[in-house]
Amino acid sequence: MNKLIVSPSPHTHSQLTTRKIMLGVIIALMPALAVSVIFFGIGAIIVTFTSITSCIVFEFIVQKYFLKKPLSINDGSALVTGLLLAFNLPSNIPVYIIILGSFVSIVIAKMTFGGIGNNPFNPALVGRVFMLVSFPVKMTSWPLPQGFATGYTDAVTGATPLAIIKEGIKNGESVSQLMHQVPSTLNMLIGKIGGSMGEVAALALLLGFAYLLIRKIITWHIPVSIIGTVALFTAILWGINPEKYANPLFHVLAGGVLLGAIFMATDYVTSPMNPKAMLIYGAGIGIITVIIRVWGAYPEGVSFAILIMNSFVPLMNAYIKPKRFGEEVVNV
Repeated sequence: MNKLIVSPSPHTHSQLTTRKIMLGVIIALMPALAVSVIFFGIGAIIVTFTSITSCIVFEFIVQKYFLKKPLSINDGSALVTGLLLAFNLPSNIPVYIIILGSFVSIVIAKMTFGGIGNNPFNPALVGRVFMLVSFPVKMTSWPLPQGFATGYTDAVTGATPLAIIKEGIKNGESVSQLMHQVPSTLNMLIGKIGGSMGEVAALALLLGFAYLLIRKIITWHIPVSIIGTVALFTAILWGINPEKYANPLFHVLAGGVLLGAIFMATDYVTSPMNPKAMLIYGAGIGIITVIIRVWGAYPEGVSFAILIMNSFVPLMNAYIKPKRFGEEVVNV
């Protein structure tokens, strides 16, 4: 019997299982979730609970009654999708919209393609973009941080730092004038700014990044290439005209760059398999993000950038490959 099995890389044996990986991601997200609850109150808890529960229930229903496959809800992937979807939402968004977004994330973006390991696009981001397009007002009414006692429906809303800069420049104001209207660098680091639940606390997200690197759940290639590209691109623009373009530190800390780079773009299924492709993939996300932020209709572009680059991943995996073992390099 022929026992020689030929298959594509990677071939590295690992102790990590899907469940262990998902648990590691959940642990890495806990600091950011804690900050969200502290600043956005009960709304953060309601949104997170609704999103996670909806995702798990939808995956259970589809697998048990439609696909009739063994249940995989115990692997933690539906929980992670629900948690990441919640991190992309305002903490005051109505429950029915969260349930619709969870349905799109799990049923359409994940289970339609066969479940975990088969989806070409990040499920949480597909759900988020669907909600943004379908409910633009609700999805852009960002609560301002008011403390743990903040209610769910009575939260005070306001523009995000990116929206303030974009709208101000559109109205003819200079960046130096607008920077007095946005939160300080310290507030952006600790999370005392308006925005979606998971985008506000840069230090908490970086703490999660360190944990994922230490546990070797992800590598540095995609996050560093995204953050580095955003910083380099915006630094060039800032150097050309600092009164029209915000500085690179602002662009990295504001919005979803850190959340997207660390937790969304590094999804195993929808990201490339080898380091060279990872760097190209991350650079593409960074470039598209800045283009949308600076010249596009939306003040934020991370979700769109990741989904666009998700579509290139099969091509990257097919054509950007490491040198085959034993391959002879011929110099002509």
